Amino acid sequence: MHNKTRTAWLFLAPMLATLVLVAAWPLARTVWFSFTDANINNMAEAKFVGWENYFGEYGLFANPNHTDGFWQSDWGTSITNTLKFAVVSVTLETLAGLGVAMLLNQEFRGRTLVRAAVLVPWAIPTIVSAKMWGWMLHDQFGIVNAILMDWGLISSKIAWTAEPAYALWTVVAVDVWKTTPFMALLILAALQTLPRDCYEAGRVDGVHPLRMFWKVTLPLISPALMVAVIFRLLDALRVFDLIFVLTSNNNSTMSMSGFVRREMVDNGYMGYGSAASTALFLIIGAATLTYMRLARGRQGADT
Repeated sequence: MHNKTRTAWLFLAPMLATLVLVAAWPLARTVWFSFTDANINNMAEAKFVGWENYFGEYGLFANPNHTDGFWQSDWGTSITNTLKFAVVSVTLETLAGLGVAMLLNQEFRGRTLVRAAVLVPWAIPTIVSAKMWGWMLHDQFGIVNAILMDWGLISSKIAWTAEPAYALWTVVAVDVWKTTPFMALLILAALQTLPRDCYEAGRVDGVHPLRMFWKVTLPLISPALMVAVIFRLLDALRVFDLIFVLTSNNNSTMSMSGFVRREMVDNGYMGYGSAASTALFLIIGAATLTYMRLARGRQGADT
C-alpha cells in the first residue's frame, strides 16, 4: 500500500509542480504585493503597508463616511456590475441552453448539421465576436439600429454600448448569444446518457411530457447542470475581454477584472491593483462555494 501511495505521488508530482509555477507562486506574489505600496516604477523598493490597500483611507473597503459610500465607489460599482452580469447572463444561458439541448436531443433529419451550426457562436473567439457585435450595434451605421427603425420599434438610433442604461445589458445579450451553445453542449451530453426505458414507460402510462421533464429529466441531469453552471459562473465573475472591447470598460460596465487592469496597467498601482485582484479571487471563491452549497442542499432535499 505504501508503494502504491508513493507511486501515485510520483505521477502527480509533474502536475503539482506545474500548478505551483503557474498558479500558486503568482497568487502568492499577488497577495504579497497587496500588502505593499508597490508601484510599477518602484517594484524593488516596495514597502509593507499592511491592510492599507484594503481598509485604509483610500483602500478598497474604505470607511463610507470618507466617501460617497462604498457602493458608489469605483470598486463597489465594479462588484455590482460583475454580479449583475454574472447572475443574469448565467441564468439566461442556462435556460436557453436547456431549451436548445432539448431540441437537439430529438430525432430529426439534419440533426448533426444543426448541432454543428449551433456551436458556431461559441467557436468564434471572444474578441472577434465582440468586435463583430460592436459594429452591428454601432449607433450611426449599425445594422441593429437600422432593422429596429425599419420595423418601427425605435424612433431614433440608440448607442447600445455607450449609453449607461443599455450598455451592461447589451454586453449580457452578446454573452448569452456566444455562450449559450456551451451550456447546450454540456446539457446535451447529459441528456444523451439518460435511459430510454423511463420515457417509453411514461408514454405507455400516458404521463404528460411536462411532468416527465420535471420528475424524470431534470432530476437526472441536475448534476451535469450544476457543473455547467459552476463553469459559467466562474467565467462570468472574471469577465473582462467582452466588456472591454464592447464598452471600453467605462464605469457603467466596468467589471472587477477591468478595475484590476485599470489600477495595474493604466495607473501603475501594483499594490492597490493586487489588493483588488486578491479580493476578486476571494469573491469568486465565496460565490462558487455558496452556489455549490445551495445546489447540493436543494439536490439533497429533492432526493
